[in-house]
Order: sequence, then C-alpha cells, then structure tokens
Amino acid sequence: MPPRWPRKPDRADDAYRKLDDRMNFALHVALFLAFNSGLWFFQLLSHPWNHLSLVTIAWGTALFSHGVYIFKIANYAGASRPDQR
Repeated sequence: MPPRWPRKPDRADDAYRKLDDRMNFALHVALFLAFNSGLWFFQLLSHPWNHLSLVTIAWGTALFSHGVYIFKIANYAGASRPDQR
C-alpha cells in the first residue's frame, strides 16, 4: 500500500518537496537500471552500438549529480517540522 500524504499536496511545503524529490530520484535510478540493462543485453547479443559505454557513463554521471543534489545540496528548511510554514 503506498504512503498517504496527510494534507493537501503543495510544492511549497518543504516536507512534500523533499519527498517528491526523493521519489523522482528513485524513478531516475529505476529508469537508468532498466534502460541500461536492456541496452547492454542487446549489446552482448549483436554489438549494434560502438559507444554504448559513453551513454552509460554520461547517464551515470547525471544520476550521480542528481543524487548529490538531492541528498547533500538541496535545502529543505523546515522539512522536519511539516506543520509549520
């Protein structure tokens, strides 16, 4: 059962923004894993792409940067106090 948000979702709410950013990051990780595993599977079968590792490295770098921003740089002031604005 998915978690329920106790009040009306509002992007201005710090706690909601923190949760939303982390869910978007989880989606980004899932897409990276699914898409790249499929590409590498077909690469092992027939070698259709010469520079597939560059795609994986570039996307992995973007994913890493996204994670650093979400977990280290983003400022969710008051996210631990969801009832205060």
